[in-house]
Amino acid sequence: MVLTLLLCTLLGLGSSHILPDVPTEFEDTSYWMKSGQENLRKVLSLHDNENQARNIIIFIGDGMGMTSVTAGRIFQGQKKGGSGEEYKLNFEQFPNTGLSKTYNVDKQVPDSAATATAMFSGVKCRYKMIGLDSKAVFEHCDKSVNKRSRLSTIAEWAQVAGKDTGFVTTARVTHATPAALYAHVNSRDWECETKIPDDQKDCTKDIARQLVEDAPGSNFKVIMGGGAQPMGIIKRQIDADVCIRNDSLNLTDTWQKKNPQGKFVANTGELMNLDIGSASNILGIFAPNHMPYHAVREVSDKGSPSLANMTLQAIRLLRRNKNGFFLMVESGRIDMAHHDNYAKHALHEVGALEEAVQVALDQVNVEETLIIVTADHSHAFTINGYPARGNDILGLANKPGEVAYETLAYTNGPGFIYHRINDTGLQGPNNTWRSVADDPNRGDTWYRNFAGFYIEDETHGGEDVPVYATGPYSHLFRGTFEQNYIAHAVAYAGCLQNWPSHCDNSYHHGRAYSKGATLAFPSLYLAIVAVVCVGIALGNKVAL
Repeated sequence: MVLTLLLCTLLGLGSSHILPDVPTEFEDTSYWMKSGQENLRKVLSLHDNENQARNIIIFIGDGMGMTSVTAGRIFQGQKKGGSGEEYKLNFEQFPNTGLSKTYNVDKQVPDSAATATAMFSGVKCRYKMIGLDSKAVFEHCDKSVNKRSRLSTIAEWAQVAGKDTGFVTTARVTHATPAALYAHVNSRDWECETKIPDDQKDCTKDIARQLVEDAPGSNFKVIMGGGAQPMGIIKRQIDADVCIRNDSLNLTDTWQKKNPQGKFVANTGELMNLDIGSASNILGIFAPNHMPYHAVREVSDKGSPSLANMTLQAIRLLRRNKNGFFLMVESGRIDMAHHDNYAKHALHEVGALEEAVQVALDQVNVEETLIIVTADHSHAFTINGYPARGNDILGLANKPGEVAYETLAYTNGPGFIYHRINDTGLQGPNNTWRSVADDPNRGDTWYRNFAGFYIEDETHGGEDVPVYATGPYSHLFRGTFEQNYIAHAVAYAGCLQNWPSHCDNSYHHGRAYSKGATLAFPSLYLAIVAVVCVGIALGNKVAL
């Protein structure tokens, strides 16, 4: 046995062969022994990077739970000609992985506003609220309460540290995830002033105005995504699913006055032809509502930039700052595809995220750049059945002779109505469903996968989501942790604002404060230690 292990280890020194489409006959004992030894050597060779994180990039796959990662991995692997299961998304190859607990303070299954607030501020909050802690009340603005509840964010901390900041998203720039970087509102829906109740309009600004008029949003060097209607660029209701302004404001005018050397862009050509060297800022608004799905853009909407396009131009501008930068990149439409039970669209969006991550890896020095890839929450989405190795991930999962069903399915959502046959004359428990094996629409990108219970929008899932990290202090992202921990680890790695960090001798290399001491007062802790030491030196008994 020892000889076999040694032989497998020596064989593993060579490059791995590429798996064929149906690899099972090659994957015998020696293959898996070699694979295990290769992974072991890789892990043993890793070392903790304790450089200061000069740059910080956080990628959010909105709604990209573990099932989405696994299915997305197989989908991308199969697109590249493999069986799929053996493929790894580029961020799955990061050296550190943890699990983030996504619940809100008042919900077992969360929403994007509260989860993004947790990730970016370090504080968990209520469902559907942005930038305010749990003292604030949903859909009820009280100036005094909101003032006490206001949370600062990674974006603000980075700006104080002299870094340039920005975000790009395939959702609206006023949508929940990006809004959590800069806004403070009692409802994520208050993107336009028309969405704020009349009796509360004097209490707070809408999200779009906060982005352009107030810090930290007004200090962003890069803002890119959809949302022309909430921004007042479009005056008429083109998309009924998003609000429109009635105050006659075009917030790009406000932005341009604040940033006279800034460049406003509205399509791929303008963005990619931009002279980065002459632009102080970039504001890119590319759609009335959210940006088109990646699969749609590739076929028929080349006017809209890809997530990778936006990420590339954002990094090119932000990296000019000698102090480094902070960038948030959101693949927002994974979530929206899942809400509609569009599994194929969701997997394409995971691929778009992988492309954007690759751009970042190509454009920065990972030795000085902390890169995190995670999700805000999961979805009621599952991989099921017993499909054969290499089976189309969008295909069928049933055994021969069984009633056909799909590998990818949802617990709930609008797909129920599509698949349900409402003919009470049919007999048998499985004869009430459309035959997926014979459905000519299954290859369509807009095909809805099966859902077991009807609701108009499929729900989020409550399980933990993965966190992948590489770069300085990426080893802080290990184990299972509360979602708000992400902001604390980022601040530590980047030495942001006056947070405890490895740059602070009183909080060096992970030495935690004593139980009962607060992170906000490291000097108090040091003073107590000093008193204890003096007391011991004098022979006195000093009790903490």
